[in-house]
Formats: sequence, structure tokens, C-alpha cells
Amino acid sequence: MRLLRGVTLIELMLVVAIVGLLMAMALPSYQIQLAAGYRAEALSELTRMANLQEQYYMDNHTYVADMTRLGASDDPMVTLSGRFSVDAVEASANGFTLQATALGGQALADSECAELKLSDAGERTPEGCW
Repeated sequence: MRLLRGVTLIELMLVVAIVGLLMAMALPSYQIQLAAGYRAEALSELTRMANLQEQYYMDNHTYVADMTRLGASDDPMVTLSGRFSVDAVEASANGFTLQATALGGQALADSECAELKLSDAGERTPEGCW
């Protein structure tokens, strides 16, 4: 007679424990990379709004703090994913500063880069987030 071999409950539990341990080590790294990927949307919107500010300046000889005058639907503007709001925190005839602020879970997942700023002189803060 042939003996039928199978997987014992202990072997199955051991595999489940190993997979759980690997997931516990990999998940935080994955979440950091995911937050950085979402941050790219904010950087793109800041750059786009800076270009619109420059176009507005060419026509009106001043920068504007109201994002709706640059074509946004709201002031402050919320990005398409809803993870960042973008607003002009400073605007005058001499210059502007745009700020993207992380919202909700993005603020928790990417706390070091929760506020990104871009000025008319090209200054980008915080440096490590760009």
C-alpha cells in the first residue's frame, strides 16, 4: 500500500508565519514609496501653477493669490487625487510663493514632506522632498 503524504497543520502554520513576517518587513517600505509617488502629483501641480503665474504676470504685471484666476476650480485648489491642496501663500507684483499641503492619509504617510513650497525665484523647500 502507498502512503498518502500531505501537509500537516504545523507546516501550514509555519508557512503562514513566515509570509506574515515578510509582509511586516516589506509593507512599511512599500508605503514610503507609495507616498513618494503621490508626492510627484503635488510637485507637478506646483510647477504647472508656477507656469500659470508667470503667464498671468506677463498679461497683468502682477502675480495673483487667487487660484481661480489661474484657471483652478477652487481656491485653494485640490489635486485630482485629493491628496494635496495647492495655494498661493504669497503673491504680489514682485513675486509669489506656492504651497502644496498634504491632506488626510498623505499627511501621515509623508510627514517630512507634508508642505512643499515653490517660489518665483525657483526656490524649492524642503530640499530633500524635490
